[in-house]
Amino acid sequence: MGRIKTTQIKRTGKELFRLYKDKFTTDFEHNKQVLPEVADIPSKKLRNVTAGYITRLVKKEL
Repeated sequence: MGRIKTTQIKRTGKELFRLYKDKFTTDFEHNKQVLPEVADIPSKKLRNVTAGYITRLVKKEL
């Protein structure tokens, strides 16, 4: 079983994915670099978890 994502991560990830769908890919490293350009995320850990969640959303949509 995987780790449970918090509501903050899910809400932020879904909103960013909806707004900037064309900027995100299935590559976690790429998404990690794109996040600071499109959102102000205060910590490295939150950035990484959000990037992972967005990567998962992109893969799920394909």
